[in-house]
Amino acid sequence: MSFFSHIDEQGKSRMVDVTNKPVSIRTARAMGIVETSANLLSQLQEGKISKGNPLDVARVAGIMAAKNTAQLIPLCHPLVLTHVEIFFHLLDDGIRIEAVVIAEGKTGVEMEALTAVSVSALTIYDMCKAVDREMTISDICLLEKTGGRSGHYLRK
Repeated sequence: MSFFSHIDEQGKSRMVDVTNKPVSIRTARAMGIVETSANLLSQLQEGKISKGNPLDVARVAGIMAAKNTAQLIPLCHPLVLTHVEIFFHLLDDGIRIEAVVIAEGKTGVEMEALTAVSVSALTIYDMCKAVDREMTISDICLLEKTGGRSGHYLRK
């Protein structure tokens, strides 16, 4: 028996069988940081980015990414998401991104929340690289999840 659920007894990759798992409400909250220059933060606050509002575009990109996670991550189950929300918090040295994803299903939504954060961060980079090519994307992680057999997880 394999320790990893995505690997069978012969060591081959597989999609986990969730057929007999009960349906429950699943939630996940993830975060990431885009470290930026003070100049870029100032331009964001003043609405001076020539391509438009990067945070509005990044919000839509993150929602779309969460909905399409199974097309990006090979062994993820396609899920019907009931809610996706993306939050941006301007910091002294960057932007904190948080994603909240909810679904009613047989498997968790952690990957959807992490994907939403990742694509939101990449979208910010794409829209703002003319102002700050030194941006760094970091600290993408799961903060919390609920539902399923493993229950509640809260990052320390």
